[in-house]
Amino acid sequence: MFLVPLGFFTGVYSSLVGVGGGFVMVPVLLLLYPDISPDIVTAISLMVVFANATSGSAAYARMKRIDYKAGVLFAIATIPGSVVGARVTAFIPRETFELVFGLFMISISLLLFVHARKEKTSSGDIDVTAIPPYHPLVGIIASVFVGFLSSLFGIGGGVIHVPMMLYLLHFPAHIATATSQFILMISSLAGTTTHLFMGTLSGNFIKVLLLGVGIVFGAQVGARLSRRLQGAWLVRGLAVALGVAGLQFVVSALAWW
Repeated sequence: MFLVPLGFFTGVYSSLVGVGGGFVMVPVLLLLYPDISPDIVTAISLMVVFANATSGSAAYARMKRIDYKAGVLFAIATIPGSVVGARVTAFIPRETFELVFGLFMISISLLLFVHARKEKTSSGDIDVTAIPPYHPLVGIIASVFVGFLSSLFGIGGGVIHVPMMLYLLHFPAHIATATSQFILMISSLAGTTTHLFMGTLSGNFIKVLLLGVGIVFGAQVGARLSRRLQGAWLVRGLAVALGVAGLQFVVSALAWW
């Protein structure tokens, strides 16, 4: 039953910062179940990420914070990479997986923390028409790689999509986090479906159910709390969480070596 509160905490925090929660879920699952392979861990994480992103998207839709045009465009671009990434994971040794994933998360953490910028406090609804002009092709190309990495690592992809929308496309932080949840809902479904066809989740549906119950409710709470936080703090909070989790991965991988 520890999985239920884990899911709730993951849902609250990940919905606040606009990610799927895999960066919390994957390291904890690796610690709880040291004998299972990375493809099973990522499959569990992706299915729960889908539940989280769906719940968070529903909450953000009611707040009118999602840019659906960009969301649909980038989500479609993630699908091919999501399918390939889900299949590649099965061929990666656990120790290699942990080391590469840890270094990847630390890199993203440093990028976010150094470049976090001041955003105005969000209160009430946000006008999504206020988004400055951007180049869709940049988002599409980046989304293809996001889809691959998200399914490969079981993280959902928000850890890349949020900084991409913030610093390459110049989205306001609160719109970036909300739109990221919408993209995650679609991209994580593609990865999850691939794992279902591969049979990766066989015998692990109870874990998914318990985590999913907690994460669905947590996502609603996190989306509501986001009204009271400044965009800069959302970005910095994501950076700190990624750095801590990434360091944990690297230490664990080096212990294997």
